[in-house]
Amino acid sequence: MTDWLDGIDKQLFLFFNGKHSPLSDEIWYWITYSQTWIPLYVLLVFMLIKAFRRDSIWLIAGILLTILIADQITSSLMKPFFERLRPCHDGEIGHLVHVVKGCGGQFGYASGHSANSFGIATFVWLTFRYYSRWVGIIFVWAAAVAFSRIMVGVHYPGDIVTGALVGILAGWLMFGIVSEVYFRVRTEPLIKN
Repeated sequence: MTDWLDGIDKQLFLFFNGKHSPLSDEIWYWITYSQTWIPLYVLLVFMLIKAFRRDSIWLIAGILLTILIADQITSSLMKPFFERLRPCHDGEIGHLVHVVKGCGGQFGYASGHSANSFGIATFVWLTFRYYSRWVGIIFVWAAAVAFSRIMVGVHYPGDIVTGALVGILAGWLMFGIVSEVYFRVRTEPLIKN
């Protein structure tokens, strides 16, 4: 069963990774590059401060803890435990992989980029879901960042799906913890619906 899933994962990876051009390589590189999204992060902090004033510190801390948890689970626990080679390091298909600007570390299961982006998206969605019907669009950003990891040649689809699940769980868990601690300290809900 595991070999069958691994085979499907590799076939899906090669299908998507094989769809590239010089222009798409440049676009996917900038989507996957973390510093590209600094303006988005600044905007999110601004929106949190504008909506929650002094209480925004609780939410900003929650997002930072979400990133820390998601990143540590994928990078410090899962990658060394599973030791699944990145596609670009895989002896079986490595020669078929189109890599854009470097392969990264040896192991890739699960994707930290995917975990972090979906963790942020989940936390932000839970925070603003009663205030804006458009907040769900942040999951499009998270999906684009996750998918970019296939297109630059460093993660299998299974890596990014697992990373997304880790991120969603981390975001949901941290949002719950921050909301509960806030309620116990302030005796009122942080998010009013």
